[in-house]
Amino acid sequence: MADFDPVTKAVVPAAGLGTRFLPATKATPKEMLPIVDKPAIQYVVEEAVSAGLLDLLMVTGKNKRSIEDHFDRAVELEEALEAKGDDERLSQVREPADLATLHYVRQGEPKGLGHAVLCAKQHVGDSPFACLLGDDLIDPRDELLKRMIDVRNTYGGSVIALMEVPEDHVSLYGCAAIEATAEDDVVRVTDLVEKPPAEEAPSNWAIIGRYVIDPAVFEVLENTPPGRGGEIQLTDALRTLAGRGGEGGGPVHGVLFRGRRYDTGNKLDYLRTVVQFAADRPDLAPEFMPWLKEFLASR
Repeated sequence: MADFDPVTKAVVPAAGLGTRFLPATKATPKEMLPIVDKPAIQYVVEEAVSAGLLDLLMVTGKNKRSIEDHFDRAVELEEALEAKGDDERLSQVREPADLATLHYVRQGEPKGLGHAVLCAKQHVGDSPFACLLGDDLIDPRDELLKRMIDVRNTYGGSVIALMEVPEDHVSLYGCAAIEATAEDDVVRVTDLVEKPPAEEAPSNWAIIGRYVIDPAVFEVLENTPPGRGGEIQLTDALRTLAGRGGEGGGPVHGVLFRGRRYDTGNKLDYLRTVVQFAADRPDLAPEFMPWLKEFLASR
């Protein structure tokens, strides 16, 4: 195995306006919407921690203060629960603050995912880092991020998570042109296109919200003009790195993910995710599932 710098830091962009969930997100960050009883952003942080990344930077924006509060101590609430002897809820309240070392930086203007990642430059420095998007939740049983870090340790450069999507969905994602490698679940990425029309997509392997990125991306992002939607696209910067060799921050590889992914980026998929999580909960499923079956039968 080549001697590449270890991945020890994670960046979690959480500066979006959440317009798809208005009016709920007028005062509440989209990332704080609950998946049953835990905000979506906590699942993302837990995934990073599970992969061994204990140094996390949140890129936030206006009206996102409640994210910081969630991962901070709540002394008065803890004291109240302790006085009641409610150890279970006390543990749940303390857990977010004990997960990892969290840092925060604000993205002053909503200039796109690429710009949000660029905001992490000072914190990340010259180290490779993971980037996790809050819209995508990966089932902890599948350990996608660990696999991606392993691939980075083998090939260097950057690694993106790819998932096969129906042809009529490719315009919702960045899509990759790929070449096979000696490993069944690893491909070499030769080109990337952000949200192409289906007839122009290089494949139906779409980028989902997990990346392990070489620090050379920062220099590229600083020189990447606004792309689709007038925003600085991370996909465009990774496309540049895909054309480079190891000395220039390339190459880019993809991990073909065939596991369990939950989308919370729109209302319908969010509802599906909540139902799926509730159905997997041993404390809820015995009552929830019979009710759900009865409800569906009555429609």
